[in-house]
Amino acid sequence: MSVGWLLIDINYFQEKKVKIVRLLLLIGLSGLLFGCASGAKVENMAYTEVRHQFDTALEANIGVKDVSGRTETNPLWTSEISNDAFRQAVRDSLSSQGLLAEQGNYDLMIQLIEVNQPIMGFDLTVTTHIRYVLTDKTRNTVVMDEMIITPHTATMEDAFAAIKRLRLANEGAARKNIESLLDKLSQLQIAPSTVSLVE
Repeated sequence: MSVGWLLIDINYFQEKKVKIVRLLLLIGLSGLLFGCASGAKVENMAYTEVRHQFDTALEANIGVKDVSGRTETNPLWTSEISNDAFRQAVRDSLSSQGLLAEQGNYDLMIQLIEVNQPIMGFDLTVTTHIRYVLTDKTRNTVVMDEMIITPHTATMEDAFAAIKRLRLANEGAARKNIESLLDKLSQLQIAPSTVSLVE
C-alpha cells in the first residue's frame, strides 16, 4: 500500500472519529438540557404555609371528590400535572388548614381546564386554569363555583435543564392556584340560609 493511500485512510478514520465524538457530545448535551420528563410533584404543589381563617362550618368538613382534565406525564414528552397528584396536593393543602374531611358536608370538585405551557425558552411560564366547585351535600346547593387562573415562571436560576424548569413552572403555577383557592374559601361566609363571598 502506498504512503498516499495510507494518509487518506488515516484522514478518513480521523474524520469519522471527530464525527462520532461530536455526536456523543450532542447526545450528552441533549440529555443535560432535556432529559426525561417527570410529572409535577405533590409536595411542590401543596400550599402549607400561611394558615387562613375560615368559617367554622367549613372546618374539617370538606372532601375532595373528583379531579379531572389532565393526563399522566410521558417521560419522552413534557412534564404534566396529573389528576391524582393535583388531588393529593389539594388534600394536603386543605389538611394543613384544618379543612379536610373524608366524609364532610361539603364536596370539592376540581377540573383542570387548561395548563398553558411554553414550547421552549429560557424563562418558562406556565399558566393554570382550574375550576373549583364546592357543593353543600346536605342542601344539594353550590356554595362556590370559581375559575382560578395563575401563572408561574421558572428561570435558568431555578434549573439549568429545560425539562426541570418546565416541571418547576408547573408546580409553581399549581401551588399558586391552590393558594388562591384557599383565599376564596377564607372569604366564604356560611349562614343557616345564605352563602356569600366577602366583597
